[in-house]
This record gives sequence, structure tokens and C-alpha cells, in this order.
Amino acid sequence: MVLVVEDEPLLRMMAADLAEEAGFDVMEAANADEALAILEVRTDIRIVFTDVDMPGSMDGMKLAAAIRGRWPPVELIVTSGHHRMADLSLPERGVFFEKPYDRRTVMATMRRMAA
Repeated sequence: MVLVVEDEPLLRMMAADLAEEAGFDVMEAANADEALAILEVRTDIRIVFTDVDMPGSMDGMKLAAAIRGRWPPVELIVTSGHHRMADLSLPERGVFFEKPYDRRTVMATMRRMAA
């Protein structure tokens, strides 16, 4: 199961479609608070795919850090159209893709993470 966390509905739908095309079941959250609520009740989330810039109590980087601290086995994919990898401090095993990202590369990364 992949949890897609993206505040822009069209981008969230596109990311969910990408994960489904890669062979995963998908859940969606519009912000970090929704994502954490889902993670608290679901034990089948294997990958979180999150944008960096989101409204709410935390951005995608803080969400990634919270997930790594609370759910260490969950894999993390972080994406942004406004930040570069050099500007970010990803949690251990986190992977970053700059928008626009290559769908095939992201799908291959998801499959590798779930293997």
C-alpha cells in the first residue's frame, strides 16, 4: 500500500495513478495531519509518497521525519517543485524526486522499495 500525501488534488490524483500503475493499492491524504491519522490505524502502508510544501501543522519534510521516527519500516519518497535535494535533509533511506519527475523512475523506485 502506498500513501500519497499531496495538497493539490490534480497532483495527488496523478501520483495515485502512478502508484497504481506500479502495482500498488493506494490511499490518499491532502496533508500531513491526514497522513498521520491514516498511519495510526493502518498497518499495511509500505511507502509514503509526499510533497514537501503543504499547508497544515507540518510540511512533507517534518512528516517524513515523524514517519521515520514512529514507523521506521515505512519507505519514504519526497518530491518538490520548489526545493532541490541539496536544500533538504532527508531521513535515512528517503528518496527525493524533483518535479516534474520521471514516472518510470518513480515506479521503479517504488517497486524496489517494496521488494
